[in-house]
Amino acid sequence: MPEFINKRIDRIKFGILSPKVTKKMSVVKIITPDTHDTDGYPIKGGLMDPRMGVIDPGLRCRTCKGKMGDCPGHFGFIELARPVIHVGYSKMVYNILRSICKACSRVLMPQKRIDEYKERLKNILGGEIEFENIVKDAIKEARKAKACPNCKTKVEKIKFEKPTTFTEDNQRIMPTEIRERMEKIPDDDIIIFGLNPEDSRPEWMVLTLLPVPPVTVRPSITLETGERSEDDLTHKLVDIIRLNQRLRENIEAGAPHLIIEDQWELVQYHVTTYLDNEVTGVPTARHRSGRPLKTLKQRLKGKEGRFRHSLAGKRVDFSARTVISPDPNISIDEVGVPVDIAKELTVPERVTTLNLEKLKELVMRGDDYPGANYVIRLDGKRIKITEEIKKERADELTAGFIVERHLTEGDIVLFNRQPSLHRMSIMAHRVKVLPGRTFRLNLCVCTPYNADFDGDEMNLHVPQTEEARTEARLLMQVQTQIRSPRFAGPIIGAIHDHVTGLYYLTSGEVTEKEAATLLARTTYRGHMPRGSAGKIDGKKIFSLFVPKEVSSKFKGKDRQDVVIRKGELIKGAIDDRAIGAMSGRLLEEILRKTGPSGVKEFLDNVTKLGIAYLDMKGFTTGLDDEDLPQKAREELGDTLKKAGKKVDELIKEYREGTLKPSKGKSVEDTLEELIMLELNDARTKAGEIAEKHLTETENNYALLMAKIGARGSMLNITQMSACIGQQAVRGKRIMRGYGERTLPHFPEGDLGARSRGFVASSYKSGMDPIEFFFHAMGGRESLTDTAMRTPKSGYMQRRLINAMQDLIVDYNETVRDGRGVVIQFKYGEDGIDPSRSHRGTIPIKRIIRDVQRGRE
Repeated sequence: MPEFINKRIDRIKFGILSPKVTKKMSVVKIITPDTHDTDGYPIKGGLMDPRMGVIDPGLRCRTCKGKMGDCPGHFGFIELARPVIHVGYSKMVYNILRSICKACSRVLMPQKRIDEYKERLKNILGGEIEFENIVKDAIKEARKAKACPNCKTKVEKIKFEKPTTFTEDNQRIMPTEIRERMEKIPDDDIIIFGLNPEDSRPEWMVLTLLPVPPVTVRPSITLETGERSEDDLTHKLVDIIRLNQRLRENIEAGAPHLIIEDQWELVQYHVTTYLDNEVTGVPTARHRSGRPLKTLKQRLKGKEGRFRHSLAGKRVDFSARTVISPDPNISIDEVGVPVDIAKELTVPERVTTLNLEKLKELVMRGDDYPGANYVIRLDGKRIKITEEIKKERADELTAGFIVERHLTEGDIVLFNRQPSLHRMSIMAHRVKVLPGRTFRLNLCVCTPYNADFDGDEMNLHVPQTEEARTEARLLMQVQTQIRSPRFAGPIIGAIHDHVTGLYYLTSGEVTEKEAATLLARTTYRGHMPRGSAGKIDGKKIFSLFVPKEVSSKFKGKDRQDVVIRKGELIKGAIDDRAIGAMSGRLLEEILRKTGPSGVKEFLDNVTKLGIAYLDMKGFTTGLDDEDLPQKAREELGDTLKKAGKKVDELIKEYREGTLKPSKGKSVEDTLEELIMLELNDARTKAGEIAEKHLTETENNYALLMAKIGARGSMLNITQMSACIGQQAVRGKRIMRGYGERTLPHFPEGDLGARSRGFVASSYKSGMDPIEFFFHAMGGRESLTDTAMRTPKSGYMQRRLINAMQDLIVDYNETVRDGRGVVIQFKYGEDGIDPSRSHRGTIPIKRIIRDVQRGRE
């Protein structure tokens, strides 16, 4: 039986490793740089000494007698011929050297001031920053001294050349002298530097012994050729031992001081690169192949380091990843899963008397879908179900066994798209097993995942316990995430074709036959609404799916009133403002009155209705949607000419000195502001002309989509059909280029619209080379901005998550950290969760009351 130690960690102390502790924790002194003998066995006293642990199967550790996998490994040490500076502490060594006397090693300030600083450090109530500030103040004050207050020795100026070189009065201070000075500092004075003399003496920052990590930390691998390849740390330690031996031999042989200093410098270099191989000003240690060695600091820091990659990084089983594709026919809380994935991912189901027969049948099916992959017996043994033994496995099934069955319809899974930037980037869906090799996703759920279908991949996770599945179903299901915690409105809703189809439907009439075809695509199984003369108003068909308790009035995207009274659409057409993701006012009302299940049913039906209408009637867009008649093109030309003339007049006024500056702006800035206003106004007018003429065209689908909020905007259409407009770099017209002009094609000092990036052409008509060049300049800026913003916001998010990961809302509605300390007495200071409120103000309790009254 293993012995369990029931202990609780009281506190963790951080300090500097002393030579005494290094020796105490080590089991061997490393004296030879060789690792293995000719037979492949580890050499005693070498870097692979079996006393430091074993990595070969069959061998036992000479220290703890453990086999590979049981032995955690043990430290060794290298005794350095001469001390070297620890590169991680070189800045601190510099601060201490400047603050102490070179003769008596006392801090360079009167005893009274030392006592005051010590008192301040002892009585500190604040955190780390306040502590650091007191230490900085003490060091700053000590550095100002011209002579030692204790022994009156004159203070010489000390210079620090990174990474580890110190000079005093133009003479280099060697690590031996630095160590001697620091050894003499009294314990009482050490406290001034923020160090605890029990755990962190300053002389320990100058290394005399180098700890050698266990063999298990730096295992060697055997290549296909049979050769051994050593770890980067071992390579570095070999260099250190070799040069250290050479330095010791030279010292013992009485070699010239210059040779010893060079050798010493080399040992310092190798110890520095062993600790950190990315020190500024130090050549990077490399393999023969030219690859930089990954040494101690590189193993720990950054994304691929020990903390973020190995400790904080989560790698899980029971997950799958593949490309996503759209499926408007599945529900918003479903996910289409390929059969191949459903057969591979399993759900553990415990055998009871109620499900025994069903699970026996699954075990008998084995690999045939839906079947099972494994059986876990009462003794915990996991057995793979194969063709030969499946009958035997099915017969022995009894209550308490666990069957790992295939993923089947209705199972709860978690679905995630990276980057996960908010809560709705991972939600719980129900499985719908479908043919094909992609995950299928309802289009309404694209917005929270920020997903599109241009090759995006998503992850699927299968919860493995009843508790996890219950939690996912209650807290994470798609319909419970419709209201965003950011703006308290719906983030899941109809998009693109859904909006277009419903707008057309609610704007006109359909025949009874068409109405029957549309309703057949939904779950509606009631009576057909009545019409007149064989025609049914589309509003009536839409109203069949609006819950009867819902009444709402709001302005649509076209500023027309939309009126819904007791589930009946009386006035207006349904557009993005009514049912769109991020803006749906009707969705918000249905969610408030009927809760998550009601809004899910509504969305599932009306989106199918919208798409069915477009299937039936047809809907297309093409380049001819951007065609303008000759009259419109002439109007455009006149508008742009007038704008050009106005710009020329402004430039003339500026050159003649008659242009009056705006308040708080120079004449140059005023000119630029007025020109920008004029040119933006010209583009707006061009857009109005385009809109007027395109509206006259029958069935202009591109314009309709922009107007109802299905896709695109009037600016897109303006730029496609009329005029692209002014290109800007850093918020201003294009100014930079050649001397006094943007391109060689213009005269020097030209401030006109065209020479400073105004593009009069449209995308349809095409740009000339000069316009194209300026347009590329304007476009490049937004790409660069996006590329710069992404990592910065990612880093900030990671920092915030790390800082706030242990905050929870307690049962008494206070916000507390991992220690139970109150951070907020009320969540968000008002106690309202926006995702469980109406418009961010009315808490969920009121909403629940309203829903209950509605049901009564």
